[in-house]
Amino acid sequence: MRFYDRKAELMQLERRREIAFKDHSQMTVLTGRRRIGKTMLIRKSCENCTMVYLFVSRGNEAMLCNSFAKVINDTLKSVFVPDNTESFADVFEMLMRAGRMEKFTLVIDEFQEFFYINPTLYSKIQDIWDRYKDTTHVFFVASGSVYTLMTRIFQDAREPLYGRCDSIIKLKPFATDVLKEVLADYKPDYTKEDLLALYAFTGGVPKYVDLFMQNGCTDVEMMIDYMVQPDSPFLDEGNALLIQEFGRKYGNYFAVLADIACGRNTLSELGKSMGETNIAGHIRRLEEDYELIAKKRPIFAKEGTQTVRFEISDLFLRFWFRYFVKYRSLVELANYKSLGELIKMDYPTYSGLVLEMYFRQKMAESEEYINIGSWWQAKKGKDACEVDIVGIKTDDKTAVVAEVKRQRKNFKPDEFARKVELVRNKVLAHYVIDAVCLTMEDM
Repeated sequence: MRFYDRKAELMQLERRREIAFKDHSQMTVLTGRRRIGKTMLIRKSCENCTMVYLFVSRGNEAMLCNSFAKVINDTLKSVFVPDNTESFADVFEMLMRAGRMEKFTLVIDEFQEFFYINPTLYSKIQDIWDRYKDTTHVFFVASGSVYTLMTRIFQDAREPLYGRCDSIIKLKPFATDVLKEVLADYKPDYTKEDLLALYAFTGGVPKYVDLFMQNGCTDVEMMIDYMVQPDSPFLDEGNALLIQEFGRKYGNYFAVLADIACGRNTLSELGKSMGETNIAGHIRRLEEDYELIAKKRPIFAKEGTQTVRFEISDLFLRFWFRYFVKYRSLVELANYKSLGELIKMDYPTYSGLVLEMYFRQKMAESEEYINIGSWWQAKKGKDACEVDIVGIKTDDKTAVVAEVKRQRKNFKPDEFARKVELVRNKVLAHYVIDAVCLTMEDM
């Protein structure tokens, strides 16, 4: 798959490189979940400049330095790293010295892995960086996919590299328009159902999109069939993404995420499901430390309201927990056919929920709104009400109230009109309301 989008990130990297090459060394931190395209972005940004690319694999520091020496010696003219160098601090100092004579980009990928190899390296890197950065021309990019560790290394005031980076880029999934562009390249006559499926199963994560496109999977059936093959990279992907983040106690976190993915999304429901487990602590860490879940409150609700629902922020993980974790026994029995049939049978319901997220994201990308959420009141009978989307326009005078349906034939105008009036009376009395039904036709 060719390189798509990332214009803003490329410009940010280029600006920092220009400062490094003209004035003095710069440090940029690049983070983002696995498969989000960090390495592709780095390589694209370095197409026309000298790049030293070092990948940190977990293992012996001396062996790592030995492999780095070959890369550096093959790339730079102003430095020679002996094969018997055993300390990465020595390697890093040689590279910074080379920055006095050469202008180059230094990329250290999976930078957080030094934490497991030799955590004292961060103090040494800080010392070397402080001594050389003002007299050298190195554009140093530290890239990492374990979010909690990267945040701790660079944003915890107690850590040596705190305050050293000049910019932080957190790479996000593709925007909705980019997904349309990719799908159109591989299937010019794609349908809205194809687009919704690609969004639902990948969440816009480039690697997953690439896997589908390279294997000719451009519709719902083909995508599901590909994901449930015996050698499918999707089957174990959630484990690869999260176990390193959570550590040995990943089981409790997995249980919470699986519950939320299956619709048990209030604190009381999660508490009942988890029994004696300290659910509040797990919820807090999933939200604040790992940024894997988000609180949903009715729009304009106060911070302390008890009317809270939780949702998984990552769309792929939402899908993975709903099917690959919930039906793990089918995977272990290698009963992939039944798993595929279950996903296909539930897809209309699941994709309807995802469609709401698609429109929220599309609204956010338009930059026409200052607040986007939903609204509900948990009462019984006729007083019960739930509005899918409420968006407040940037003029702070207009509110878009939307009902989301896969097909327009399922829309009930009278019932929706009742909801609009209720939400108007409750929270939107001072707004001009634009009431709409959004369907797959509007994607």
